[in-house]
Amino acid sequence: MMRIIIIGAGVIGTAIARELSRYEIDIVLLEKTADVANGTSKANSGIIHAGYNADFDTLKGKLNVKSNPVFDKLCADLKVPFKRIGSYVVGFNEQDLKELKKKKENGEKNGLGDLEIIGQKQLISQEPNINKKAKYALYAPGAAIISPYELTIAYANNAVINGVQLLLNTEVNDLISDDGQIKGVKTNQGEIKGDFVINAAGLYSDKIARMAEDNFKIKPRKGEYHLFDKEYGDLVNHILFPMPTKKSKGILVLPTVHGNILIGPNANTIDDKDDLSTTSKGLNKVLNGAKRLIPEIPEKGVITSFSGLRAALSSEDFHIDFSENLVGLINIIGIQSPGLSSAPAISDMVVEMFKNYSLRENYELQLKKDFKEKNSKLPHYYEYEDKGKLDDWQKIVEKHEDYGEIICRCEHVSRGEIIDAINAPVPAQTIDAIKRRTRASSGRCQAGFCGPRLLQILADQLNIDPLEVSKKGSGSQILRARSKQLILEKIKEDKRAGDQ
Repeated sequence: MMRIIIIGAGVIGTAIARELSRYEIDIVLLEKTADVANGTSKANSGIIHAGYNADFDTLKGKLNVKSNPVFDKLCADLKVPFKRIGSYVVGFNEQDLKELKKKKENGEKNGLGDLEIIGQKQLISQEPNINKKAKYALYAPGAAIISPYELTIAYANNAVINGVQLLLNTEVNDLISDDGQIKGVKTNQGEIKGDFVINAAGLYSDKIARMAEDNFKIKPRKGEYHLFDKEYGDLVNHILFPMPTKKSKGILVLPTVHGNILIGPNANTIDDKDDLSTTSKGLNKVLNGAKRLIPEIPEKGVITSFSGLRAALSSEDFHIDFSENLVGLINIIGIQSPGLSSAPAISDMVVEMFKNYSLRENYELQLKKDFKEKNSKLPHYYEYEDKGKLDDWQKIVEKHEDYGEIICRCEHVSRGEIIDAINAPVPAQTIDAIKRRTRASSGRCQAGFCGPRLLQILADQLNIDPLEVSKKGSGSQILRARSKQLILEKIKEDKRAGDQ
């Protein structure tokens, strides 16, 4: 059986893995960190763009528009929160109006027939908290919001259910080839043989490509964000964009699928692909930029701030093509915004490329007869609470008492939900992994209450010492030592000082 190796378990790598798992082939998905969705896929705006922004003659423009209508069924099948709420690009003067008309024209070239430019009165009626100096807006009803890391996790779970082997903590150090043909990869865990390799390594996809002497250079672009408490979740009703620049769509304001408000990002080109720090200067710029759209944004409402990195190529477009130097290698590089919005179409494109390759290699692809299209729906307390169905939740508790204990008070997450996450097809094995799957520790106290409880549940479920539990993988352990051990160390230290 032919073996495919996919490098990178972000939203693109997991989407490709899931689509390829429809076929009778051996698929190995490699991720260098302790969980999927640990790179760009965990820290972005969570928007499914309508498709008017990217130029109609670019790859990203075409793939964004192709993907957008797919998300309703996809998210229903994979059990991912998704809301089609529409977006506004807000203009303040006549020059902005000209640019909005250009955006509308570009969107129409992309095939969008539902774009509309509205005036001040209609805009204020739809967004009562908008800056009253705003005069125009381009309305795109097809824009939507999603949880990007939950989509990635759901893709990965479905891929694993359908036979994909996921190897975490497995970093690719080199490619293996023979006479110009890919033969596998070398990793920190040893060699993995394969007949076909897909490079979906995100920020490091240029590094993987250079192993095949394919010359690409990614310049990371950092964006910083503020996330607001759910108390302010009704501040806006739609995704609000400022007028975009060539470099960025600007600092936006939007509701999240979980009821928070998110503002950001700024855009700064940096050199360090691991630099996820935030700065006072950058976050102040984000806040001031958001206030231009919503003047009453409450600074006191911020519960956390973070940054994400985008994998930008100088072309500002996606690159999805076969390697120029190694047969059997596909490079997927420069997947920045609207990469999340384009993930379904990117995966379809790569599958078609592989089909054509397999035909040339006289390998007959066969569809699986038992492919599982849908993920199982797991119970979440907040959903029953929001729908006023606590009687139904009580029935679940009567069958499984773990669902009756609330561990995270801010986000109303039960012990049962956390245990589900730890025992999922792609198991949560760190505090951050539990956070991404259940929202435990995502609320206003930011793990102040539930943190110690999450740590103990992880230790119990994984049968490990609490000292081994980490935030995000090796090197990020939560606890240093037991208090008794620290006391003994202090006694010994004092004794040595006394002897001297």
